[in-house]
Amino acid sequence: MAAGGGHGSGPPTIYDVARHANVSIATVSRVLNNHGYLRPETRDRVLQAVRDLHFVPNGPARQLSSGTTKVIGLAFIRPPEDEMSSVEEDSLLFTDAVVRGAELAAQRLGYSLLLTGVTEGDSSNEVAMLTGKADGVILLDRVLPEKRVAALARRSPLVLLAGSGKPQAAVNVRVDNVQGMQAMARHLVSHHGFRRFAFMAGKEGSPDSTTREEAFTDMARFLGGEVEPSEEGWSADWTTAGAYRATRARLASGAPLPQAVVCANDQMAIGVLQALRTAGIRAPEDVAVTGFDDIPIARHWQPPLTTVRQPSQQLGSAGVEALVALIEDRPNAQRDRVLPTQLMVRASCSCPPPPYPEAGLLDTGPWRPDSSTT
Repeated sequence: MAAGGGHGSGPPTIYDVARHANVSIATVSRVLNNHGYLRPETRDRVLQAVRDLHFVPNGPARQLSSGTTKVIGLAFIRPPEDEMSSVEEDSLLFTDAVVRGAELAAQRLGYSLLLTGVTEGDSSNEVAMLTGKADGVILLDRVLPEKRVAALARRSPLVLLAGSGKPQAAVNVRVDNVQGMQAMARHLVSHHGFRRFAFMAGKEGSPDSTTREEAFTDMARFLGGEVEPSEEGWSADWTTAGAYRATRARLASGAPLPQAVVCANDQMAIGVLQALRTAGIRAPEDVAVTGFDDIPIARHWQPPLTTVRQPSQQLGSAGVEALVALIEDRPNAQRDRVLPTQLMVRASCSCPPPPYPEAGLLDTGPWRPDSSTT
């Protein structure tokens, strides 16, 4: 394939041709496939762009207008097996719920969903392979550094899920982290009277974790509370085992405990609860603990977890809908779609039980991660 001089490290794509000719991707596809009526001047402009860029159409490019591929790619971070506790293995987790929503939406819209799990770090090669097999790609949080989004968006229709919302080159679909964490802060300070908090952060650099920590900290301080920075030991890796280890290390330091530990997700909240229980510290009597996500196990834990519910399945389905609109060259006014969140109040913050039975509470008992995670 001929090089496309001046178009990055790879060959020119159908998107480069569309920009060069100042037409839509669908128009380029119709010219390449000799399909449908086009004004002669438009066809000539596209063909001139093909010649100028030395563009050689590949299979997926030719198929964009004919719809014969009908494949959507979705890439997500796959945790290392040695970081997975029984909680992660046995629960319907955030990523699983997102994938389920994406799968149902893709099926409804006549597309197949191609999943790729990547390890955290440099996943550029895996993402590049995925774009070669699909009409468009959805990337979940942290799959690709934001500085690389623009280059990828020039080569393939692209939707970012659970990111910061900052990249303008791609469509962003995310949840309202700020509203959710502000509601949590108001509840803990105004309703319970807590003033001393810690925030258990997720992976460093994660837009979700960063936004949730900043939103909670700002609101808690505005209401008169204090928040220990996550750098003082309250930082993990989104997993139950990681939060368990971090909490045990924090307890070993002998520093005074906060009144409440606010976690960036439910899995880490469960790890905090188990570490406290192992050390003989009661929750919520001694320390309240809260989460974010509302994974199914959260409401059946003991104590049931106060958390912020995000519409995980809807996040996946909205991502697919936005991507299909890009693929099919349909107008998509929302470049940054934000889905609402909801505060779910349960016993882990010392609220009374709800006026209905919480069936199936788990008798968790003292818990330690497997020897492989210690």
